[in-house]
Amino acid sequence: MTRTAEMPRTGSLTDVSSFVGRRHEVAAARKVLSRSRLLTLTGTGGVGKSRLALRLAEALRGTFTDGVEIVELAALEAEGLLEPTVVAALGLRGALSDPMALLVDYLWDKRMLLVLDNCEHLLEECARFVDRLLRGSPRLRILVTSRQTLGVYGEQVLAVPSLPVPEPGLPLRDIARHDSVRLFVERAACVWPGFCLDRGNAACVARLAQRLDGLPLAIELAAARLRTVPLEQLMRELDERFEVLEAGHPAANPRHQAPRRQTHRHQTHRHQTLRETVEWSFRLCSPAEQRLWARLSMFPGGADLDTCEAVCSGEGIDQIEVIDLVTGLVDKSVLIGERREDGLRYRMLESIRAYGCAQLAAREERKLRQRYIDHYRRLVDRNRIDETVPDQLERYQLLRRELPNVRVALELCLGDRRLAPAGLETASAMWSFWLLFGSPTEGRYWLERGLEQVREATAGRATALWVYSMLALRQGDLEEATPRLEECHAIVRQTDDRAVLPFAIRTSGVAAFSSGDSERGLALLEESLALHRAAGDINGVMFNLYYAAAYGSIDHPDRAAAYGEEFLALSEARHAFVMRGYAQLVLGIALWNLGDRRRAEELAGEAAAFTGEVNDKWCLTQCLEVLAWTAGDRGEHERAATLLGAAHALWQSVDASPTRLSYHAVWHERCVAQARRALGDRAFAAAFREGAKLGPERVVAQGSTGQASVGQAAS
Repeated sequence: MTRTAEMPRTGSLTDVSSFVGRRHEVAAARKVLSRSRLLTLTGTGGVGKSRLALRLAEALRGTFTDGVEIVELAALEAEGLLEPTVVAALGLRGALSDPMALLVDYLWDKRMLLVLDNCEHLLEECARFVDRLLRGSPRLRILVTSRQTLGVYGEQVLAVPSLPVPEPGLPLRDIARHDSVRLFVERAACVWPGFCLDRGNAACVARLAQRLDGLPLAIELAAARLRTVPLEQLMRELDERFEVLEAGHPAANPRHQAPRRQTHRHQTHRHQTLRETVEWSFRLCSPAEQRLWARLSMFPGGADLDTCEAVCSGEGIDQIEVIDLVTGLVDKSVLIGERREDGLRYRMLESIRAYGCAQLAAREERKLRQRYIDHYRRLVDRNRIDETVPDQLERYQLLRRELPNVRVALELCLGDRRLAPAGLETASAMWSFWLLFGSPTEGRYWLERGLEQVREATAGRATALWVYSMLALRQGDLEEATPRLEECHAIVRQTDDRAVLPFAIRTSGVAAFSSGDSERGLALLEESLALHRAAGDINGVMFNLYYAAAYGSIDHPDRAAAYGEEFLALSEARHAFVMRGYAQLVLGIALWNLGDRRRAEELAGEAAAFTGEVNDKWCLTQCLEVLAWTAGDRGEHERAATLLGAAHALWQSVDASPTRLSYHAVWHERCVAQARRALGDRAFAAAFREGAKLGPERVVAQGSTGQASVGQAAS
């Protein structure tokens, strides 16, 4: 059972309902986005750009018919993964080697707001990305947060200022109106129940807001200190800290500068203020808390308590005290606790994480890196998606949560030639995750980097070669897959590697189907299946059964159905529910080709219901396609056209087409032709469009209702 440290006692810094002020900025941003396609919110770290963007996204959600999508980029550190990350965030699947082409094709007719949060560390990549996206998607609006502007044509910039602070000597009523004061009072009340602004503390609170330049993050860190010290002592600590800063930097006060230089000076001063406030918070931590802060800065995706203990203990931190140290950092607002279904997860805001990274000593960082790499290699190995086990879905969900941290582990490995073989092994072990997650482009990115460094003819290289080839085939890239697959076979022959051989043969079978040679393809899949059976590799057997049932369904439906039945029986016996959905799909297709329409529809409907719940669009898309065939076969051509439309929208989202899959193409074209003849072009188009408008829930409802009418499903 996962253990967790204490949550903040009342409230959360990430709670949108506690958003304070910014009425002017929200109104100005809405006005700009109504007439411009690109708005960048700029400002120093800690000024509240991300929170303002989230508030705008929520306020504008009803304005954009195709919705608002938010992509958080702070945890993304590999430049080459920007486009695949956005593809994944939008729920698409990168079936092409060019994810930008997929995005443009998907977004070109969408009236959508896309929010890209925290772009400053990928500035050039984001600028190129945004420019291409806007050129190819005429109805798209983009909202960016960054410490610097992108410099893209048509970009509108809104500089996010600090919260207004009161001038000295104002009466209580006027002090209370200032947003910086309101924010401090709200946050203080979270840690000091009953705290309110009154005549006795108003001048002190006003001076504190002035001292912190109205920076929201600095104000929140200061308010958290009220857990342990009274307000007057808090103010004295801040005065002492900032007097040191000002003594060392006589020009630090922007009010002393000429007017034309004040904007830059204000920005510089706010940056210094934030850094000094974060450093002040760091110095108030115990030595053990400081160490944990620095070590946890390694995790861009945050971490649960078990991970904190496994990676961050040792060298001055006992494992048994980690839970208390985490609680202390939560109390100080250094860590934010987020409650999820599997427990609490802790993360840092980027300014705080960046400061922590800078505190790691070189020797300590080397040891931490090795523990971090070892932890995530074990995590990936323990949660392989290609193992047909009852917790297959939970494994997939865990890897999705941990992906930002796994990326760091891969980067650390592939940035060091000595560790490159370990990185290549980890990227290869995730092959089925890359497919299910819909990101073969990212998988190929890591594999290609590893293959460039690991040149020896080893089992690790051979495995990476067949994995790379399988991902490339999923993207329709036979040209790139073929030479890698040939090298894989050469290494297997050279080393007589019996363990890799079945996988190399299986991948060759898929490649043969991709090139149009179905007889050779099925023969190779059956050869691979026999090798997996002989080795007692049940996981390999099940994947082979899937491919043989799917690809063999057109020319050899009897054999395909037998493989599908075995696949389904094994999936159910092993309680592998993700695999069961695919087993129901391919068995349904094989039975359809044998003329058993009723059972084909039952199987596809059950699979559609489950895969819709877990958001497996690849399986769901194909299920809806099969359900369209069965509706057309019964003469329900309007329902068939509606299902084809719903499937078409999903085919687009996974960047694929039924005409590119041999086991779909013939029946798809026949279903379309029959529905057009029966309904006429106009009625067919209307039903098709209606299906394309259905949301995921309605798609699943329509796909799983069997004989239900179109009207019931769409109502």
